[in-house]
This record gives sequence, C-alpha cells and structure tokens, in this order.
Amino acid sequence: MSDLQIRNLRLEEISIAIDWAAAEGWNPGLRDAACFAIPDAQGFFVGEIDGDPVAAVSCVNYDERFAFLGFYIVRAGFRGRGHGLRIWKAAIAHAGSRVIGLDGVVEQQDNYRKSGFQLAYANIRYGGTITAPPKPPADVVALDTIPFADLEADDATVFPAPRNAFLHTWIDTPGHVGRALLRDGKLAAWGVIRPCRTGRKIGPLVANGRAAAHAIVQALLAGGSDGEIFLDVPAVNREAIALAESLGLKPVFETARMYTGPITPLRIDRVFGVTSFELG
Repeated sequence: MSDLQIRNLRLEEISIAIDWAAAEGWNPGLRDAACFAIPDAQGFFVGEIDGDPVAAVSCVNYDERFAFLGFYIVRAGFRGRGHGLRIWKAAIAHAGSRVIGLDGVVEQQDNYRKSGFQLAYANIRYGGTITAPPKPPADVVALDTIPFADLEADDATVFPAPRNAFLHTWIDTPGHVGRALLRDGKLAAWGVIRPCRTGRKIGPLVANGRAAAHAIVQALLAGGSDGEIFLDVPAVNREAIALAESLGLKPVFETARMYTGPITPLRIDRVFGVTSFELG
C-alpha cells in the first residue's frame, strides 16, 4: 500500500475540502473557500496517495491561544487504514499549544475525547422553507454601516478569539447580506445570510434577545425569494431554539461542540446562529 503524503492545501485547492463536506451533507456556502482561508491560509491539509487526494482536515489558528478544527474527512474506500489518524495528528500539531474547538458528528465524540476534547454543548441545525416578508423592519440597517469597532467588540462576547479579517471578508463577500439592529444607539443584534449548495444559511446571528434576533431574520429574508433556510443553533440557548421553532424550522442535523481546554467565557445566550460548523 502506497504511503500517505500530507501537505498544505493551496488557496485554490480549499474547494476540494469544501466539495467533500458538501458530499457528506454539510451544505457549505457557495463562496466559503475565499472566506475560510482568511484566518490561517496554512491551516488546511490534504493527504494524498500517489498524488490522489484521499483525506482532508483543517485546523485554523485564530490567534496565539485558540484554533478551530474542521473538514475532517477521509474518502470512502480509504477509511479504516490509519489515514485519518495521520492527517488528524498533523492538524493537531499545527495548533501547537492552542486550545482547539470543533463541531464534530455526535457519533465520533468518544474518538475526539481520546485526543483531549470535552463536550461543551450540542449545536442543532434547523432547516425549512420560509416565506420571505415583503419588507424589513424599519429599525434594521445594513451591517456594513455599523462602525467595525462596535462589531468587533460585540463579536468578542460570542467568539473565543479575534477574527476581524475573517468578519470583514464574510460581510463583504458578494452574495452575503448583513443586517444590524440598533437600540438606543447601541448594537443590539446582527447577522449574515449567505447562499449555500442547498438554500441559504444564516450565521452568525447574534442578539440581545429573541425579539431582536427575529427582527434580523426578517430583515435578512425581506425582499428575497422563498426557499430553504438553515440556522445552526446552540442547544443550550433555549430562546434560540424557540426562535427556530417559531419560524417553522425543524432539526435536520446535530453536532457536538467540543474543546481541548478552557476558553474565554462567552455569552452563548446571545448566539442565535453559529457562523459555521467548519470554522466555529
């Protein structure tokens, strides 16, 4: 059996991992590749046999303390041969001493525990068809009109590391639409919607409460076409669950959010939609 050779994916090759994720049913966004490379272009790995890609993984280093692992996939027909473990170790090594987070399939939790990951909570993907409202709420504005320093400060309450360059790209990417809600001159809620292989996905969705989150959802959908909408919700946020259910969305997928160590305390009660299962 030929040996597995592991190397970094080049920027133009990140779509390989995204295509595999799509085949596994993860429904990535149409323009995720350009965005995902921003935090750490060296954080994407491929395992090849005789030049043929057979395994992939990412471990994106956000700063000196935190990394996030995703895209851990071995192609059917090459599983059970140790290729996954080898490329997994390469990704873990890339993180160094950083705390690593991941959203893994529930059935693999025991394997992740062997590498030091501990369950924090479940994330549940809700999906369904929503009728687009004719117009957005009057007090919602375009996200790119908000001073970025305000958005940066708000994001720090819900994500374990700075991700300024990523957020800039996520908001500005063609096809991505961002909206924000101001209350008494302060940022009360914000979110982004993007086109995916199937339908559209809202994430992140950050809000001070369910009503504010609902206003952002209505603004993101307003004026658009009806169709499938997906929202990834932390199961520990009961108000986020209630919002998804009030929209008529149903659970379609679940992940285990796990970490290898302690992270900065976060306001999960403000997370009504996860940015992505691949990058956190």
